[in-house]
Amino acid sequence: MLKFGLIREGKIPSDNRVALSPAHCKFINKTQEGIEVIVQHSDSRCYTDKEYERAGATVKEDISECDILLGIKEVPVEMLMPNKTYLFFSHTKKLQPYNQKLIKAIIAKKITLIDYECLEHEDGKRIIGFGFFAGVVGAHNGMMAFGKKTGAYQLDRVNSNKGFQDLIHTYFGLNIPPIKIAVTGSGRVAHGVLEIMNLLGIYEVEPDEYLEKTFSYPVYVHLKGKDLYLHKEHNNYQRDDFHKNPSHYHCTFEQYIPHTDILMNGIYWDHDIPRLFEKEALQGADFNIKTIADITDDMYGSIPCNLGDSTIEDPVYGVDKITMERTAPYLPNSIDIMAVGNLPNELPRDASRYFGEQLIKHVLKDIIDGNSSIIDKATIVKEGVLTEHYAYMKEYAG
Repeated sequence: MLKFGLIREGKIPSDNRVALSPAHCKFINKTQEGIEVIVQHSDSRCYTDKEYERAGATVKEDISECDILLGIKEVPVEMLMPNKTYLFFSHTKKLQPYNQKLIKAIIAKKITLIDYECLEHEDGKRIIGFGFFAGVVGAHNGMMAFGKKTGAYQLDRVNSNKGFQDLIHTYFGLNIPPIKIAVTGSGRVAHGVLEIMNLLGIYEVEPDEYLEKTFSYPVYVHLKGKDLYLHKEHNNYQRDDFHKNPSHYHCTFEQYIPHTDILMNGIYWDHDIPRLFEKEALQGADFNIKTIADITDDMYGSIPCNLGDSTIEDPVYGVDKITMERTAPYLPNSIDIMAVGNLPNELPRDASRYFGEQLIKHVLKDIIDGNSSIIDKATIVKEGVLTEHYAYMKEYAG
């Protein structure tokens, strides 16, 4: 019998999302022979212990009998069980300094770590994630912030609704003024943003129209890699080359700054990738952007005025255009930043259902059967040893 354990989230602040809902556990326990899912007791999940018990799952405190442990956020070092296989978002693949202690503990305890973020199809597309609902919540928060800054309309918080369907109903009859919105990225985050744009009745236009025309209704432009980056010498964009040599490219986003009221940022960023703009741009007379929803949320990353995380409780802060210092939001000389690291927590049940469905559909069989290249490439540490794909982390993890 192979036993999966749904672990209690230990990171503070606590995350209320889950890798498997009660319905998912029931499905696995009934349809997968030789497989059992056991749920660790928790008071902070979006689903209660009783809901799991009603679905036929065993709920208990001690899940040390389990072979494979499923979580969401980083597991605190003191909660790691030796010699187990873990699946969670470790946030270590970019050599994040704040999780260096975690990766060292995983190695010391001879743990196998499979990182959800590293589960990819052959073409490099992420297999599972919460990006769609991050995009949904981030776009809503960005629109909410702009409404508060300008007084043009009123939107309530996402978590004042029971779920995504209830959120949709709040958009009926909402009148958005003729503003321009730039949406960056092509992954799940961007798809979530586009869902909100469409639900709000905001029309998509082409980049040249966005730059050249004035509209009597709200519009957005969707900017993907080819719209944002050009090779410094050849003046073209080749996706594979860009991902291999991002420093050979420059970003063309600054041409959109004078025409943009709201920026919804869903683009992937790493240290070698050019920023959308540099902080000096904020001081320019043509910097028209009033609100930035930095949904990918990299501090000082693609958005250089992202000065750090905001929170679900207080999602928006201001940045003074001249001093670059953090201020209260909605001030005349500030740009408003929404930079929440756990956006899907505002729609935890919807996000968890979506995540668990993808996990079962695309990953579960590979985990059970073994000998999967997808799982191998997502395994950062195997039984306490860095795998070949992550050899570049040796100094960081040593």
